Amino acid sequence: MIIAITALKGGVGKTTTAIHLAAYFQSKAPTLLIDADKNRSALVWSKEDKLPFYVASQAGSPSLIKKFTHILIDTQARPEPEELEDLAIGSDLLILPTTPNHLDLDTTVKAVELLTPLKVNFKVLLTQVDPRTKNGREARKFLEEAKLPLFKTDIPRLVAFERAPSRGVTVKDYPDPRANLAWSKYRAVGKEIMP
Repeated sequence: MIIAITALKGGVGKTTTAIHLAAYFQSKAPTLLIDADKNRSALVWSKEDKLPFYVASQAGSPSLIKKFTHILIDTQARPEPEELEDLAIGSDLLILPTTPNHLDLDTTVKAVELLTPLKVNFKVLLTQVDPRTKNGREARKFLEEAKLPLFKTDIPRLVAFERAPSRGVTVKDYPDPRANLAWSKYRAVGKEIMP
């Protein structure tokens, strides 16, 4: 399965989503995460060599692809429309992470407008949801009313997601009391994609 994680805006949890879904898919079959972002965030996250899957740069990935069952692509933020189209057509699923922030939601709607005519498989993932506020519920309602394909699971805003990269691990392996909750959310998203 080939899954691309992309957004027309940065800071929406693209790399965090790519890392955690790659960990979920690795539990099913060999998984490669391709870091196609110019910031190389996934490669930096993986430099401690503690992640359970392989991470490669876009340039270094062609010879590796045939060795893996699942390929996840962490794309650069703000891809050009042609790049977005290529990603969509070349993937089994395109995941569009968005926060409940109004600007991020607006940008996600614009991405969906670009994708809809292509008749490709894509789904929106609501990330960085603060459970103490109603923003997440309001954002979900907005996305549902816009009839966008949406994951049932929201990803909460938790400190473990911010701190896990500094240790080179997923939240599953980060020592935090809420780490299990954090991991359970991405595991639930993974099960929505592939039970």
